[in-house]
Amino acid sequence: MPTAYDSLKSMLLGVAGELALDELLDRMVTGLAARPAVALARVWLLRPGDLCDDCALAAECPTRVPCLHLVASAGNPIEAGANWSRLDGDFRRFPIGVRKIGRVARGHELTVADLRRDRAWIARPQWAEAEGIRGFCGVPLTFRDETLGVVAVFVRETVDDDTQQWLRIVADHAAVAITNARAYEEIDQLRALLAAENEYLREAVVGTAGNGDIVGNSPALARVLERVALVAPTDTTVLIEGESGTGKELVARALHLGSRRADKPWIAVNCAAIGHDLYESEFFGHVRGAFTGAARDRIGRFAAANGGTLFLDEVGEIPLDLQGKLLRVLQEGRYERVGEERTRDTDVRVVAATNRDLRAEIAAGRFREDLYYRLAVVPVAIPPLRERPDDIEALADHFLARAARRHGRAVPKLAAPARRALVSYDWPGNVRELENTIERAVATWSGGPLTVDVA
Repeated sequence: MPTAYDSLKSMLLGVAGELALDELLDRMVTGLAARPAVALARVWLLRPGDLCDDCALAAECPTRVPCLHLVASAGNPIEAGANWSRLDGDFRRFPIGVRKIGRVARGHELTVADLRRDRAWIARPQWAEAEGIRGFCGVPLTFRDETLGVVAVFVRETVDDDTQQWLRIVADHAAVAITNARAYEEIDQLRALLAAENEYLREAVVGTAGNGDIVGNSPALARVLERVALVAPTDTTVLIEGESGTGKELVARALHLGSRRADKPWIAVNCAAIGHDLYESEFFGHVRGAFTGAARDRIGRFAAANGGTLFLDEVGEIPLDLQGKLLRVLQEGRYERVGEERTRDTDVRVVAATNRDLRAEIAAGRFREDLYYRLAVVPVAIPPLRERPDDIEALADHFLARAARRHGRAVPKLAAPARRALVSYDWPGNVRELENTIERAVATWSGGPLTVDVA
């Protein structure tokens, strides 16, 4: 004959086989709420404090450090239209050690047999009376001496030893299942991170193919490289300013390679190539179903660059209404994926670049002044090629050798008139234009001294 524990066994088997943490927690509270006399079942898990400014219990929080987050809720309200699955009420966070839920997180079970006789443990007596709630039982979720959170039930009968026993069974099994689900989630995230790094790395390789090393020995370039050498070993945010084609990304890479993060990820993103509606997803990632077309979870660039360097090229192209989100992650090192409430931490050095005059953009109301000063802790200005003519011949020889190698040809000799033409030209497209000019000349070369065609 079926016993009261058969349904509990079935629920626990379902929880144990669930690898998605959100689904596991939902199964858990739904199963608990289906038990006789249970009015409300809830689970809180330990996570970083993230709502300190508007948390209802902020005044009672002793340390403003990791606290209990309400992550699952289900129940059977008497009040018509009440939604007990919501996770955004006043009790969405509990500081450790504060009130009955916080005390349970200290590792101690808490049972209130009859709330009518012991009202000190109920925050809203009128709610309990209207819903016919008589007892409470809370048990810590503990795995290998580590407290993961709290599971609690409010029941419409007096709590006895049997209630404590089956809730303890649930907590013990659930703690193992939660640990397994988190381990699977971490593995899945690592897999996604590796895939994202590969994807972003391929984009970076394609985007910088043919750029080579920084070439030149002019005084203007020497000043830039001296500044790079000074700031590279630090974690300071750097803003690289210069016209298009001056080699801003090469300087950004030099900053990365000269830092303690050199063996960590280098992730580049062209802010001008992102659609307005995709900025948050591109930077911070999204969860499946967050918007139309989000068929799977995706980590963002900040997650992919964690521990390394994130290069924001053409940062002046970020829309004004989204600049505040970037400012927050630069200030706090924290962000949320699109469609997810969980706050994540990131350790990223940001190097930004722009060909715009951001001071003029600020005056025009198109760029936030506070974001500018957060990015331009150390500004590095790259002079245009016309201001460093001493570098033109060295660059031309560098591009000439590489283009010949790419086309499988002997390195042609650059004709003297061609050299004079290259040095006298003002190069509005800067180094990129010079490179393309040499590439075109080598591709169409038919022998003899190499000539070039400059405007």
